[in-house]
Amino acid sequence: MRRFTLTAKFDAVISLTLAALILAGCAGGRTKSASDGGAGNRRNFTDGIGREVSIAANPQRIISLAPNVTEILFALGLENRIVGVTSYCDYPEAAKAKEKVGDTIHPNLERIIALKPDLVAVSTSSQLENLTRQLDQLAIPVYVLNPRTTREVTASIRNLGEVTGTSTRAAQIANEMGSRISAVEQRVKDLPRPRVLYVLQTGPLITAGRNTFINDLINIAGGKSISGDETADYPQFSRETVIARAPEALVAPASHGTELVKESDLRRDFATTPAIRSNRIVWVNPDLVDRPGPRIVEGLEQLAKGLHPLRAQASSPAGLPK
Repeated sequence: MRRFTLTAKFDAVISLTLAALILAGCAGGRTKSASDGGAGNRRNFTDGIGREVSIAANPQRIISLAPNVTEILFALGLENRIVGVTSYCDYPEAAKAKEKVGDTIHPNLERIIALKPDLVAVSTSSQLENLTRQLDQLAIPVYVLNPRTTREVTASIRNLGEVTGTSTRAAQIANEMGSRISAVEQRVKDLPRPRVLYVLQTGPLITAGRNTFINDLINIAGGKSISGDETADYPQFSRETVIARAPEALVAPASHGTELVKESDLRRDFATTPAIRSNRIVWVNPDLVDRPGPRIVEGLEQLAKGLHPLRAQASSPAGLPK
């Protein structure tokens, strides 16, 4: 994924804003966010990449710079505190009505500053290192979520709940997610683990490597990815490599904005694999397996049901957002 680069226009905005902050400091003042009542009303937190961040207690003006973060904030009941989201934040439906601050790769810095947030929540998957540093310079608190596994998603929800003063709701969501993860593990633990190819796209063929949520979900769902030892997050595979590794099930996104995976291509390219010979193509909602938020357990259940259709049925406990 490309990294965010500030434009010359944004650099000028930063320079002017930093100059204003310096002048305020010389006058003995301190820039305050909308709900910052002073140092006594702030708390220090360590975010997902080990940064110490000082955040106003119960922040009231929150900007989300990633779809999974937006989903978490809504699940925590913080809809009325969200003042800005990216153009990719499309779930739940109410997120579409929120003020847009650009996309996950090119956020609008001027708009972010104008909205006067007392918290900006970022996912490392958005690759916004430069923007994070610039917001730090502007004394706008940036909290980074960095879950690397399915269970770490539940921990990140708990952490964001603590940051936003919604610990009780966060614990409820995390506990329900944990129960559903454990239920899937229990159902598939003694079953054969089919070899799985996850197909993100077919031209060229891109799959998922060892350190991705997709690989983690396949493992928990009772499968074994044929690309699970690859160090690249999204390696490119040849048709010959796939055939040699003989996947017993193919998993592909059911929708992806554009049609990146066609069933006809899978059946043609991998006709000699055990997966196609036994007609085992599993379609999943990509938002459920790509976004490290509350719905990732639904992606897990879809995968488990597809890989072990008679043994991995799961119901959704009441209260967990879908």
